Amino acid sequence: MSTCEDYTFVCPECSQSITVNASMREALVENGCVICGASVNRNAFDTACDG
Repeated sequence: MSTCEDYTFVCPECSQSITVNASMREALVENGCVICGASVNRNAFDTACDG
């Protein structure tokens, strides 16, 4: 179950979609997509809040 502290990540290269927390978001921005290695910026994340 996601909370308003979670983010939905969609990779701009491979389209992989996962829900992540704030620390994982920072790791993805620093290190890239864990699936394809593509560079990631904050535009690849949306808040995962319901409603």
